[in-house]
Amino acid sequence: MTFIGKTDTLLSVDDLKVHFPRGKSGWGRTPEVVKAVDGVSFAVRRGSTLAVVGESGSGKTTTALAVMRLAPVTSGRMQLGDTDLGALQGEALRQARTRMQIIFQDPFSSLNPRERAGAAVRAPLDLMRVGTPEERTRRVAELFEAVGLRPEQQHLFPHQFSGGQRQRINIARALATNPELVVCDEPVSALDIAIRAQILNLLARLQRELGLTYLFISHDMAVVEHICDDIAVMYLGQIVERAPRRSFFARPLHPYSVALMSAVPTVSGGRRRAANRIKLSGDPPSPIDPPKGCRFAGRCPVAEAACAAELPPLREVAPDHWVRCRRVDVVDVVDVVDGLPRPPLSIPESP
Repeated sequence: MTFIGKTDTLLSVDDLKVHFPRGKSGWGRTPEVVKAVDGVSFAVRRGSTLAVVGESGSGKTTTALAVMRLAPVTSGRMQLGDTDLGALQGEALRQARTRMQIIFQDPFSSLNPRERAGAAVRAPLDLMRVGTPEERTRRVAELFEAVGLRPEQQHLFPHQFSGGQRQRINIARALATNPELVVCDEPVSALDIAIRAQILNLLARLQRELGLTYLFISHDMAVVEHICDDIAVMYLGQIVERAPRRSFFARPLHPYSVALMSAVPTVSGGRRRAANRIKLSGDPPSPIDPPKGCRFAGRCPVAEAACAAELPPLREVAPDHWVRCRRVDVVDVVDVVDGLPRPPLSIPESP
């Protein structure tokens, strides 16, 4: 599946692999390789949000860091507009970073505790030599206002802010160079629920006003449903399902996606919903030695013997709805209800 070359696409990733070699475990043994990301492809349309979700260890953050060129890329192609990110080195890569920035997960550790807030936001402008000193000063003031901070707060240190305010500083810093792409690496997971809503609304407003494109990393399906346009579900270094937000949240098709959705807390359903929650048994396989077949087969409640024999491809089973599962059939027109695909398989309830 190749996305390179689509005119409305800002970010294209094709067959991305990020492997980390480990030291030899013994004399004469072949060094082990951790396959953190193993053949990931996706595209993000300009002005939209693609959410990448999955449990811890699925490779979603490594994918984001590879896109930012902050993690070594083993193979694959990443393209930002007409720019091949993988081919950039030195000053060319430095200049490309003005077009893409990242918001990190921890709002405190991602700030220098000895640097004032205004200096932290100004740092990208100074490092990349954007504008004159006077223009940089005005830009910092504009950014503080845009993210809901007061101008006088530029002189405070990170410990003098709340968690939500610190994340607003990180957002302002990410927007300093007017980037086209912003990678959001679980930007609200360290915040309480009330502040989380404020930051999500801020990100949505800035996207509308500035035309930003987001690659949004998260494990929280409720957050993803609120902010994303498209969603990609990762499991053990691979995408197992990719679809528009509306069709995915109405009817997820991959068994892993169904299990993720069943675990989302809700105020409706009560004990009945809790009793029907899908409880996956066992742990994911090791990324050092992944199974040759479907990587979810060992935990899948509907797996067959053939599932473990061969890795299924990522197939389009409905318009723009891709699934990596041999148990999911292509959705025909007669299987569509209100424009959404009907579930082609049923997941048994947990005992």
